[in-house]
Amino acid sequence: MVYRGQADLGVTLAVQSRNDLAGIAWMVVTGLCFVAVNALVKVYGQGLPSAQSAFIRFLFGLVFLSPVLVRTARRGLPPGLIGPFALRAALHVLAVILWFYAMTRLPIAEVTAIGFLNPIVATLGAAALLGETLSWRRGLAIGVALLGVLVVLRPGMRALEVGHLAQIGAAVAFGLSYLVARRLAQRAPADVVVAMMALTVTVGLAPLAFAVWVPPSWEQVFGLGLVAVFATAGHYTMTRAFAVAPLAVTQPVTFLQLIWASLLGMALFAEPFDPMVLIGGGMMIAAISYITWREARLNAAPRQRRSQ
Repeated sequence: MVYRGQADLGVTLAVQSRNDLAGIAWMVVTGLCFVAVNALVKVYGQGLPSAQSAFIRFLFGLVFLSPVLVRTARRGLPPGLIGPFALRAALHVLAVILWFYAMTRLPIAEVTAIGFLNPIVATLGAAALLGETLSWRRGLAIGVALLGVLVVLRPGMRALEVGHLAQIGAAVAFGLSYLVARRLAQRAPADVVVAMMALTVTVGLAPLAFAVWVPPSWEQVFGLGLVAVFATAGHYTMTRAFAVAPLAVTQPVTFLQLIWASLLGMALFAEPFDPMVLIGGGMMIAAISYITWREARLNAAPRQRRSQ
């Protein structure tokens, strides 16, 4: 849950009134919120099963989304969406459990860098599952991003831990979840897609959490509640960024999140500075930014022709 190259809906939001500096500022705040999420999970998720930590976090998140859920219950869902909502919930349940597990076992910077895989998985999934065209330029950018993953992981040069595999699995599940969200967003309002994701994931996590339940301390409950606060704030500020500036402008700012994660890891958790994580993460962000810029140009060309 560190990368959000697009909103949690997995869709590109239309720029209403362009203001690049405001978009960058909103994206800087977004990165700070998500780094705070990572740090809080690392502190307060220790000693609790991953499913339970995730359940408590999402349970608090439902409080913020309760007005939307009440409206949705009154109006009802568009027909034929129960299956897609259930599929996204299953993917997201798997993703958040793996992510919570990785977050308590790996340095924050490594979790952040590997999390940049999310949009790459979504792009590959769109080509493989939805038949979207994958040009050679996008293919080359994806290759650079995957090479960046290898730079971060360095297999053969060091032993890979279960946490690394968990975070890779989380990135794959998150990417596929966003693919389903793109389809849902075509048939349901954005706030409904987000609220239903929170509700269904909470319900999906509940039996898994109660199966391994460990009595949490009040401090842990409070800390995981703060995770929900910062996660919700991060999604809000990210949406504001996308509303005033194109992704091609806001996307590169995501790299700052990796720098802050590295500094926070060193300052609070005595984690060693790893320049290879910054290099690999930088390669991934550069590739994602190029894909975003390229898609923005391709989407703008038809609009320009229509306006002539």
